[in-house]
Amino acid sequence: MKTKSELPECPVATTVSLIGSKWKLLILQNLSDRPWRFNELQKSLDGISQKVLTSSLRELEADGIVFRKDYGTNPPKVEYSLTKIGEELRGLLSLMADFGNYYKSVI
Repeated sequence: MKTKSELPECPVATTVSLIGSKWKLLILQNLSDRPWRFNELQKSLDGISQKVLTSSLRELEADGIVFRKDYGTNPPKVEYSLTKIGEELRGLLSLMADFGNYYKSVI
């Protein structure tokens, strides 16, 4: 997890630095519903590469937003879910969805 001194002073810039990529937002949108396995996420995010998904999940995990649960089985079973910090983004994601629907309705 980043320290306070590593984060931008502006709170909006802080949020953007944590979740500002297209793929991270879409990953978080999926995880806001339920835990997902890696392959499920990849299939649901049309166009994302395995490398980008892996990198995005690792960054979100390092920032304390996503939790990776390894079941320690063979074949490997891993699930990703939101942490308590990540759950705080549900309201923001809902507002973004509302705005997207509003924008589509007025153009």
